[in-house]
Amino acid sequence: MTRLAVESILLGVGSSGGSPALGCSCPTCISTDPKNTRSRASAVIRAGGQTFLIDTGPDLRSQALREQILHVDAVLYTHPHADHLNGIDDLRAFCWLQKAALPVYGNRLMLGHIRERFPYTLFKPNEFWDKPVLTIHEVDAEPFQVGAVTVQPIPLIHGKWPILGWRIGNVAYLTDVSEIPPESEALLQNLDLLFLDCLRHKAHPTHLSVEQALQVAAKVAAKRTVLIHMTHELEYHALTATLPAGIEVGYDGQRITI
Repeated sequence: MTRLAVESILLGVGSSGGSPALGCSCPTCISTDPKNTRSRASAVIRAGGQTFLIDTGPDLRSQALREQILHVDAVLYTHPHADHLNGIDDLRAFCWLQKAALPVYGNRLMLGHIRERFPYTLFKPNEFWDKPVLTIHEVDAEPFQVGAVTVQPIPLIHGKWPILGWRIGNVAYLTDVSEIPPESEALLQNLDLLFLDCLRHKAHPTHLSVEQALQVAAKVAAKRTVLIHMTHELEYHALTATLPAGIEVGYDGQRITI
């Protein structure tokens, strides 16, 4: 992969329920440390003059306001669960600002859900730009170009679903992972930065646990691994104290430039 200067912004690092969880009084949920306040998982990656949005969760509007995200060149979708897709309507703000259709990329499963659940996002624009106007592009494991930037899809398994992670330059984003196929491991070599799913301590059928995430991180051997998509069961400082060198707990608003 070509080396690029890559800026990453974690819009959210929470799981589907976010943190604090409604009605919970665990250490994470009652914490006053902003690193324990987690909106639903999403990220922005900037490289080569392009701004990529990964997923459109239900917190997208507030995340974009918080981080002053005013322009998006492409949306990279991982999978169609509600906490990764259901903020799709908020893409209309970017279409309105840019007065242009927004290209979105995903696998066949992902795009099928957009067609079935949000068909109005695929209509032609009107003079008001009051709806999202999206153009959909089906991808698998083959890299593709957005401007001068090469984007590498990373096929993954999320329970029984085939989903996608994403690599841009030497940065990879893998959320909602239960298995990394051997052919995808080859696409994760020589990473400077890996964002990695890490749901909770207890094993889960569709996500990596803390123990499993550490095993994957050791195998991939990125220079820096940042854990994402965490439930409120993982308190920021308590988890940080247990991690080996080179692995850290991500937090909403974290910015890393490679």
